[in-house]
Amino acid sequence: MSFTGKYELQSQENFEPFMKALGLPDDQIQKGKDIKSTTEIVQNGKKFKVTVTTGSKVLTNEFTIGEECEIEMLTGEKAKAVVQMEGNNKLIANMKGLKSITELNGDTITHTMMMGDLTCKRISKRV
Repeated sequence: MSFTGKYELQSQENFEPFMKALGLPDDQIQKGKDIKSTTEIVQNGKKFKVTVTTGSKVLTNEFTIGEECEIEMLTGEKAKAVVQMEGNNKLIANMKGLKSITELNGDTITHTMMMGDLTCKRISKRV
């Protein structure tokens, strides 16, 4: 199963409290919560390029499954991470106390982020 495609955010749960806990300023949180972000994923074997566009903010991360990489987080901070693949439809990464799980089911991507006892879930559909 290939992750390659363009996905548009459909819904999100716990976005505001999660982003606040990450340390994002309130004005950025307010702007971000109302914008339908678009995620573009290009998968080439074990190599991935993920570009998330939220309004004028563009965040691009590239990684290879099982190899250490540097991931730019939503705060703009960079963190070292190793992205693992579980089965052929789930990407898991841990960085700076944050666990990220991206799961592909058909044309839907569910991105779950966990930090301590806080969880943020974002659901996007292929466009």
